[in-house]
Amino acid sequence: MRSRMSKSAPQETVLQGTPVSPGIGIGPVHVVARGFSAPEVYHISESEIPVEQERFRVALEETKAQLDELQQTIKSLSGEEDSRIFEAHLMVLEDRAMLDRVAEAIKSRRQNAEFAFYAVMQHFLEAMRRVPDPYLRERTVDLEDVCQRVLRNFSEEAPRHSAPEEKHILVAYDLTPSDTAALDRRHVLGFATELGSVNSHSGILARSLGLPAIVGIEDAVLDIRTLTPAILDGYSGRLILNPTEDTLKRYQELQERKEKVRQDLEAQRDAATATTDGRTITLSSNIEFLDELALVRNSGAKGVGLYRTEFLLLDGEDMPDEHEQAEAYKKLATELAPHPVIIRTLDAGGDKLPVEPLTEPEPNPFLGWRGIRVSLDRPGMFKEQLRAILRASAHGKLAVMFPLVSGLGEVRRAKDYLKECMDELAKDGVPFDEKLETGVMIEVPSAAVIADLIAPEVDFFSIGTNDLIQYTVAVDRVNHHVADLYRPTHPAVVRLIKRTVDAAANAGIWTGVCGEMAGDIRLTPLLLGLGVEELSVGPHQVPRVRRAIRALSHSECSVMAEQALMTGISQEIMDATMGMAKQYYPELMD
Repeated sequence: MRSRMSKSAPQETVLQGTPVSPGIGIGPVHVVARGFSAPEVYHISESEIPVEQERFRVALEETKAQLDELQQTIKSLSGEEDSRIFEAHLMVLEDRAMLDRVAEAIKSRRQNAEFAFYAVMQHFLEAMRRVPDPYLRERTVDLEDVCQRVLRNFSEEAPRHSAPEEKHILVAYDLTPSDTAALDRRHVLGFATELGSVNSHSGILARSLGLPAIVGIEDAVLDIRTLTPAILDGYSGRLILNPTEDTLKRYQELQERKEKVRQDLEAQRDAATATTDGRTITLSSNIEFLDELALVRNSGAKGVGLYRTEFLLLDGEDMPDEHEQAEAYKKLATELAPHPVIIRTLDAGGDKLPVEPLTEPEPNPFLGWRGIRVSLDRPGMFKEQLRAILRASAHGKLAVMFPLVSGLGEVRRAKDYLKECMDELAKDGVPFDEKLETGVMIEVPSAAVIADLIAPEVDFFSIGTNDLIQYTVAVDRVNHHVADLYRPTHPAVVRLIKRTVDAAANAGIWTGVCGEMAGDIRLTPLLLGLGVEELSVGPHQVPRVRRAIRALSHSECSVMAEQALMTGISQEIMDATMGMAKQYYPELMD
């Protein structure tokens, strides 16, 4: 949705998307897109338009000459048939629709030729990526190759203009989880994308990192000009381009109010995380990088409830060996002592293993070879990680947690490997914590249903609500066609959480939540009422969740949760828990 707010030039324009992470960013826009690296962008004067048009023509001619030479080389080496692979490349460079759009973009956008070409080609690429025909989708690789060649053929001696300011709002077609995690938080004020959903991994990471974010802004890459002054409103989902002075003042005042709330939360950093009627809740952090340890300490979190080991294990060409892993886990243990750190064993699909790439993609990877299944099928790799965790356990309070268990047999097999590792280290005289706590993630409905059978085998449960919801209601949370059916307050989900908590309590062990629900303060009353004893959230979410817990009465939450368990409508449960949230911490719900 777009609305013109002012008749002055440049006009204030409001682009409506879907908010996925709260906060406000005020600064210039920087546009990037996937497929190939964005070239430098700069403004041009009207007199420079013919110069940029000529630069575009020269780059095209150079690219054609290179492709023709390649085609002739392949023809001489392999024959006429194989040389034809470049015909599609050459046809792209002669496509009249593309040529006209680039020429018009240079003229209308008043930006350099390579960036105008880049923006137009991204539009074509994304159109191809969306077609249902797999053959046509695969041809995007050819188009990307042409784009890269053209961009490389622009003169390196082109006039250079001012680059975007250091701090900026990032606008992109889409961001992968690794893209989001790698954002430089010193410079990126927030981001807006064309794709994505509230429950996408990028949205989850944005909330964890404390970055304002919006998704679902149509044609953002093609329509929004880099360097445009903007306001990103992560509360309402608005991206405001060329804001008026009144709009800017209003948002600056809102930022000030939010900063006052932040300071109040900071003042409670060392306060006990307990309800008004005395029930203590352990508040921990989820992390995936060692450089987040300072954030954990500064947040006042009582340790780490989920350390995701995927980035450590899969970030390079080769997996780190036992010694390298042990050193990383030791750093966690020593720097957060005396607080505990729960290390989740590898939770990734088999296609991510650098030592054993799959030869063909799985038809449905979410129901395929991933999580504990991969570890149990590759005991050498699994035991190397377990031994590293055990070695580090001699230096602090560590625990190990197994992901995606679906039944009792997997739990026992994983524990058997852990026992083997303990015996091997003991034989070699290597110190470790012989009482290392072991837990499992409850994120598959089958595990929740038989939680009473699993509970006697472990020391704790941690409910991964993201996958538990997804598997329970059969909804891919990143599929925009069904994303509205992904409901954390679905009655079946609420009952599975309660079943898990009760099974743990009967066995004398504790239950935590490390999924997205844990950091959603609308749902804090519901989780407390269901009997959850630990919440593990992103470091930036800790202060807000602490404030929510300290404002609530456990007994009142329990009454509300009991009523929720007898309710059959998701929205009624959401209304009940959100009603309590608004009543007891309204300043956080604004």
